[in-house]
Amino acid sequence: MPIQFEHVYLNAAGLHLPGPAINNEEMDAFIAPINRISMRIKSRILAENGIQTRHYGIDAQGQTIENHAQIAAAAVHQCLDRAQTSLSDVTLLAVGSSGGDALMPGFANMIQGELAAPPMQTVSCQGVCAAGVSAIEFAAQAIELGSHQQALAVAAEMPSRMFKKSRFAPRGYQSDFDAHFLRWMLSDGAGALLLSRQPKTGLNIKLKWIHQKSFSGDYPVCMQLGLTTDRNQSFLDFASSSEAEAAGAMSLRQDIRMLPQLFDVCIHEYVKLVNKGWIKSTDIDHFLCHYSSAKFMPVVEELLAKAGLSIPPERWYSNLETRGNTGAASIFIMLADFLQTKPLKAGEKIFCFIPESGRISAAYMLFEVVDGDTSSPPIAPVIAAAPTDAFEPNIPAPHQPENAPLALQPLLTQLASLWQDYRSQVWRSPVISQLVSQRFDVASYRNWTAAWVPQVREGSLWMREAAASLSGDFAPLASLIELHANDEQHDFEILYQDYKAAGGELPLTALKRNPGGEALNSYLHALAATPNPIGLLGAIYIIEGTGQRIVPALLPMLRQQVALPPQAFKFLEYHGANDEHHLARWLAAVEITLAIDPKAATAILNTAKRCAQLYLMQFEHI
Repeated sequence: MPIQFEHVYLNAAGLHLPGPAINNEEMDAFIAPINRISMRIKSRILAENGIQTRHYGIDAQGQTIENHAQIAAAAVHQCLDRAQTSLSDVTLLAVGSSGGDALMPGFANMIQGELAAPPMQTVSCQGVCAAGVSAIEFAAQAIELGSHQQALAVAAEMPSRMFKKSRFAPRGYQSDFDAHFLRWMLSDGAGALLLSRQPKTGLNIKLKWIHQKSFSGDYPVCMQLGLTTDRNQSFLDFASSSEAEAAGAMSLRQDIRMLPQLFDVCIHEYVKLVNKGWIKSTDIDHFLCHYSSAKFMPVVEELLAKAGLSIPPERWYSNLETRGNTGAASIFIMLADFLQTKPLKAGEKIFCFIPESGRISAAYMLFEVVDGDTSSPPIAPVIAAAPTDAFEPNIPAPHQPENAPLALQPLLTQLASLWQDYRSQVWRSPVISQLVSQRFDVASYRNWTAAWVPQVREGSLWMREAAASLSGDFAPLASLIELHANDEQHDFEILYQDYKAAGGELPLTALKRNPGGEALNSYLHALAATPNPIGLLGAIYIIEGTGQRIVPALLPMLRQQVALPPQAFKFLEYHGANDEHHLARWLAAVEITLAIDPKAATAILNTAKRCAQLYLMQFEHI
C-alpha cells in the first residue's frame, strides 16, 4: 500500500517549456506530414485530444535549439529561484524520464553536468509517464529517512526529435497508426520540485503519501520505443541502426487499443485506496489527473461515477490544453502551474493521479496544505468493513455494479477485489504468458482445449447436484440453477469440436482433467452435495467471469497466433458473448439469497476465493 511521509514538504515547483507556444495550425512546420494519410490522422487526433498549444525544443528546420538536459536544467533553475534556494544546498538529484540525450550515462548525471552542480547523490528513473513519480518517491524517502535535507525531483521529456519527417525516410515515409498517433500527442517540457525536510513559515504543501503499482506481468507492452511493430525484436538485434530504422524499431508507438484497460486497472486501484481508508473522494479539494488526451477525461469520470467515487468537475485541474502532453514531466508542469495560479488554504488536499501506458502502471500522490507553525497528525489508514458507499467499476470485474441493489454492493466490492487478484494471476500463468508473449501455436491451443473439455463437461452436473441439495427458503433458487445448467449442458461438445479442429484425435472419453481441474471438480461436486450449498454462487462468479471477462481479451490474440479457421474458436466466442446474460442471472440469484440470509455473503465470498485458487491451479497445469 502507500508509502507514508511525515517530514517531506514541497517547497517549490518550476517548469520550462522550450521555444514559443505552437498552435495546431503551426505544427506542420515542426512535425511535418509524412504521407497522404497524415493530415487525416492529424485532424482526427487534434479534434479529440483538446491540445491547443505545445512546445518543441527543435526549430522549423528540425535543428535542436535546446537539448533534453538543457530543458531540465532550466526547470531546475526556475524551481530554485522560486524557493530562493541555492543549488549548493541540494544534496540529491532524482530524475524521471523516458530517456535523455544519450543512452548512457544516466540522465540525472547529464543534468547535473549541465547545471555544473556540486557533487551530490543522483538517481535516474527510466520509464514513461510515472517515471517522474518514481523520482519524487526516491527523493521523498531519502528526506524522510533523514539522509538528505533538501532534494530535487526532476522530470523532462523531449520526443520532438523522433517525430521529424526525416526520421521516417528509412521506411519510405510509411508508418503504422500507432506510430503516427503519438506525433500529434506528445511535446517537449520539463518540471522540477524542491522537496525539503523543514517546513517554511506560513502555508506549506506537505507530501502525505505516494502509491505506485505496475501491472506489467499481466499485460503486453502498450507504449514502446526500440522494438519492432510486433514487439518481437529489439533494435539491438539488427545488423545496423539503419536496418533497425527501416524495420520501424526506432519509431515511438502506442497501442491505443489497450488504453481502456489502463484506466480500468488504475481506477480499480484507486477504489482499493478508498476502501483501505487512505483517501476519500469527498475530501479531495483539488484533483490533478494526468491524461494524455481530453478524450479520456470523460472515461475517468465515468469509471469514478460507476464506482460511486465521483469527484466534482470544478475540483479537477489540468493544463493539457496550453502545455500539451509532456509524458513524465506532465504532473510536474501541472503542479508548477497549479501552485502559481490557485489560492490555497490550510487543510486542503491535493490528489495527483498518473496512469502510465508503457506496460500498464498506476501512480498516486496525496499532498495536504498545512500551516508551517503546526504539524498535522499522521494519516493512518482506517480499514472499513464492507463499505456500502463504493464498489468496483464494472468493466474488469464480472458484475454490473451500476445496476446492483444497494444490499449487494458490499459483497460485490469484496468479490471485485478478489477478481482483480485472480485475473492478475491468471494472466501470469504459463499458458496465458505464452499467449501474451506471442509464442502460442496450434499445438498449444490443442493442449489447452484437451485439458479444458473434461472440466466443462462436469459443469452442468455439479450445478444440477447443487440444485437438488437446495431446500426450505432456498428451494426457489433451484429453478435458476437448473436453467443455468440447461444452458451449459452441451457446451463441452462445442469445445470438443474446437479441439478436433486444432488437430485433436483422442475420443471424448479419453480426454482427462489435469491435476488442477481434478481438484476443482472434486471440490465443486463435494460442496454441491452439502445441504443448501449457496456458497457455490461464488464459484459461478469466478467461472462465468472467466468466460465473460478474460476470454474476450484472449480471443483476438488466439486468432492472430493460431493458424486455424474461425470455426476453431466457437466455444470461446460463444462464452465471451453469452456469459454476460449468465452473470445477470447470477446477480438475481445472489439478490434472492441475501434477501433470505444476509450472512450468506460470507459463504459466497469464501467459496469464490477457493474456486479462484483451484481454477488458477488448472491454468498452471496446462
